Amino acid sequence: MQGNRRGRRSAIGSGVVTGLSTAAVSGSAAVAGAILSRKFGHGVETDGFFAVYAVYLALVLVANVLRVVVLPRLVRAREDGRLPGEVGAWLLSLTVLVAPATALALAWPDGIARVLTAGAGPRHTAAELLPWLVPAAAAQVYAGLFASALAAFDEYQSAAAGFGLGALAGLGLIAALADDGVEAWGWGLALNGGIAIAIPLAALAARHGLALPDERLGARLAELGEGIALPVALQLMFVVGIRFASGLGVGRPTTFSYAYLIAAFLVAVTASSVALVSTVPFARAGFSPERVARHVLAASWLSLVPVVAAVGVFALAGETIVRWALGSAYGGGTGHELGRIVAYLSPWIVASVAVSIAFPLVFVRGRARFLPLFAGAALGVHVLVEWGGRAAFGLAGLAGGLAVTAALVLATILVWLGALAVTLRGLAVAAAVCGVVALLGFGLPRTVLHSVPAAAAGLVLYTAVMLAWRPPGLRAAWSYVRALY
Repeated sequence: MQGNRRGRRSAIGSGVVTGLSTAAVSGSAAVAGAILSRKFGHGVETDGFFAVYAVYLALVLVANVLRVVVLPRLVRAREDGRLPGEVGAWLLSLTVLVAPATALALAWPDGIARVLTAGAGPRHTAAELLPWLVPAAAAQVYAGLFASALAAFDEYQSAAAGFGLGALAGLGLIAALADDGVEAWGWGLALNGGIAIAIPLAALAARHGLALPDERLGARLAELGEGIALPVALQLMFVVGIRFASGLGVGRPTTFSYAYLIAAFLVAVTASSVALVSTVPFARAGFSPERVARHVLAASWLSLVPVVAAVGVFALAGETIVRWALGSAYGGGTGHELGRIVAYLSPWIVASVAVSIAFPLVFVRGRARFLPLFAGAALGVHVLVEWGGRAAFGLAGLAGGLAVTAALVLATILVWLGALAVTLRGLAVAAAVCGVVALLGFGLPRTVLHSVPAAAAGLVLYTAVMLAWRPPGLRAAWSYVRALY
C-alpha cells in the first residue's frame, strides 16, 4: 500500500511539473508574440519572421509526434535491457533527417528565404533568422527524443524543467534585446532550444541511457517517416499559405499568420487534447470501422461545440480582442480583417478537428506505409489549391484552400479506416447544427448591439441553447465518452 501511495504521489508530482512546464512554454510563446506585434506592428519584419517561424513550427511538430512514435519502443527496450542502444539508434535516425535541413539553413539562408518570401524586406529578415531558428528547432527535436527516453525511466521532471526553463530564458532574452531587431527572437528561440536539450541530455547521461546505436536503422527511419510525414505536411501547408500571402502586399502574411495560429490553437486545445487521452482506451476496446466512425464523431462533437463558440466571438469582437492582445497596430481595418480570417478558417477548423482525432487511429489499425507518399502528394495538391484560392479571393481564398486540402486529407484517412460515408455525414450534421446555432445566437444580438456586447450576448445565448437543447449528436457523444472510460 505504501508503494502504491508513493507511486500515486510520484504520478501526481510528474503531472504537476509537466503541466507547469507546458504552461511556461505556451505562456512564453504568447508573450513573445505580443512583444513582436507591439514592437514591429505588421510589416516587412513580421512578414519575414512568420515565414521562418512557420518552418520552425513544422520542425518542432516532429518533436511532438516523435514522442508518440518512439515512446512505446523505448519502454520495451528498457524492459529488455537495451535502452541505451535504442536511444542511440533513434538519435542517428533523427540526424539523417535533421542535419541536412540545419546545414542548408546555415549555408544557404538567402536562397531559402527567397523561396519562403516575396519582396526584399521580408527576404532579408527571413535570411537573418534562418540560421537561428532551424538549429533551434533541431534542438527541440532532439530534446523530444531525450524526454521520451527519460519517460521510459518514469522520469519526467528533467525534461519538464528543460522545456519550461528554456522557454522562460528565451523569453527573457527576447524582452532584453527586442530593441536590437527581429533577430532577437531568433536568439531567444536558440537559447530556448539549447536549454531544452541540455537538461534532459545531462539527466539521461547520468542514467547511462545513451550508447552507440544498435542495428536496424532503416526500419526506424521508415517508422519515423510514417509517423511524422502527414503532420509535418499539414504544417507545411501553412508555410505554403504564408508564401502566397506574401504576394498580396506588406503585412498580409502577418495577418494570415496570427489568424492561423488562433485557429490552430482552438484545434489543439480541443481535438488534439481529446485525441491524446482517448486513443489508448479506443485501442484497448478493439478496432472496427463502426467504432472508428462513432469515436471520431463523438470527439468531434465535443470539440466543435466550444470551438464554434470561440469563432463566433472572434467574428464579432476580433478587432477589439487582437488590438488588446497585439497592440494598436492591429486596431481598425487590420483587426477586423484578422477576425474575419479566423471566421473564414472555420471549415478548416472542422476538418482539422476530425483529422486530429482520426489520424492516431491509423496506427491503431496498423502500420501505414502509404503515409509518406500521400503526404507529399497532398502538399503538392495544396500548392495548386492555394494558388487558385489567392487568385480568386485573396486571404479568404488561402483560408479556403487550407480547408479544401484538409478535407481531402480527412477523406483519405477515413477511406483507409473504412469509415468514410458515415463519418462525413455525421460530421456535416455536427458542423451544421453548431453553425446554425452560432449564426442565430451571435447574429441576432449583433443587429441591435455593438460588436463586444453582441459577442458577449451571443456567447451566452449560444451556450444556453446548447445546454437546453442538447442535440442528439452531442448527447450520443457524451454517452460514448463516458462508456469509453
